[in-house]
Amino acid sequence: MRATSAGERIVPPFGPLEGIRVIDSGRFVAGPWGGTYLGEFGAEVIHVEGLPFEPPFADPTRSLTPLVPSGESPPSAVSESWVQYSRNKLSLGLDLRSPTGREVFLDLVRRSDIWIESSRPGTYARLRLSDPVVRAANPKITIVHVSGYGQTGEPSRRDAPSYDLTGQAFSGYLSLQGEPDPAPPMRSGTALNDTVTGLAAAVAAMMGYVHAERTGVGQSIDVAQYEVFFTLLENLALDYFLRGVVRGRHGTAHPRLHPYNVYRCRDGWVVLAAPTHDAWLKVRTLVGISDPGSEAPGWHASHRPEVDRAVAAFLEEKTGVEAEEIGRAQDIAITRVYDIAGIARDPHYRAREMFLEWDDPVAGRVKGAGIAPKFEKTPGRVWRGAPWLGQDNHEILERVLGYREERIRTLEREGVIGSCPVPGRTAPLPPAFFLAEGL
Repeated sequence: MRATSAGERIVPPFGPLEGIRVIDSGRFVAGPWGGTYLGEFGAEVIHVEGLPFEPPFADPTRSLTPLVPSGESPPSAVSESWVQYSRNKLSLGLDLRSPTGREVFLDLVRRSDIWIESSRPGTYARLRLSDPVVRAANPKITIVHVSGYGQTGEPSRRDAPSYDLTGQAFSGYLSLQGEPDPAPPMRSGTALNDTVTGLAAAVAAMMGYVHAERTGVGQSIDVAQYEVFFTLLENLALDYFLRGVVRGRHGTAHPRLHPYNVYRCRDGWVVLAAPTHDAWLKVRTLVGISDPGSEAPGWHASHRPEVDRAVAAFLEEKTGVEAEEIGRAQDIAITRVYDIAGIARDPHYRAREMFLEWDDPVAGRVKGAGIAPKFEKTPGRVWRGAPWLGQDNHEILERVLGYREERIRTLEREGVIGSCPVPGRTAPLPPAFFLAEGL
């Protein structure tokens, strides 16, 4: 680990990644989320953003709707996505297209452990910041490239534009979601491919970092969004290559496990999951299936309609809470389908501290998702809100890079560094919803 002096450190000491410095020049969720995840566990994450140093920003995540505070526009308002995805970061507004800006970036590389970027392959080579150039500045640095289709491969696919939805489609994930044909595939309700890829990028960065610590030699890591999803699709490939099976869409049901489905109850929806034979025997007794053959392994899978009718009839007369209580009493996995309103009021979420409040420099006091997983001795935390563009220019250049004030002022005058502070706000921000609701 690169030693940092107390005067150089900007991030307060906490978490298992204390003392690790990460350059994050990613854009649009997948790459930046990897940096955010490391920052939530103590790494010093410096988000480098280029021109323009004003709206519309180079990182479009800052301006995605909805914006908060409502009724205002950037830079007086900021995207809710940015508020959640960029907390704990430092911001450096730096023009990498200029020779001086590249010199500043390489100075930062020399003092960092990890660099995460997310752009189309070749972008940084065109900026004269190829991997060999970066590694010449710091042979030990771990470089993580996040892209839709990877840094190598078939050129027309590799160079094509990609977003979360295209990653869902190309990975095979989308072919498994939703009702069977002729209904269309059903995309994930969130940018799941982006966020899972961000987690993979964070894990890859730490694996590369561990290797560099052991050997003194860094390496480049190629994270392709579609590949991350593809590897998570259970035995999809084995099914095809060993048995010629092309899996399709089965709606809410599971193609092999049963009962393992979503059912309506009196006041909403619940899931019941009984993937093992022992679990099935408990469900059989609960819903009153008396066929003597139903105790045999595999019976429930070959009698799906009969089983589904019995389970549905049992659950439709119960509320979600009643169904859960019965499930706990009988050791059967039954859980309500929660929306965010239910989650916000759930005592288990609160007991696990999965809601946090923090101060955002643009949005004001906010409340969002907490930190996971939980570390016994070095827990993660939120120590600051998502920065406005260039909020930390001076601290980074002075304390991390050791630049004198005169040089920093020159970089500002030449437009090499820039910022977009929040315009002065004299009136307090309106109360947030969670305060009004008492949540």
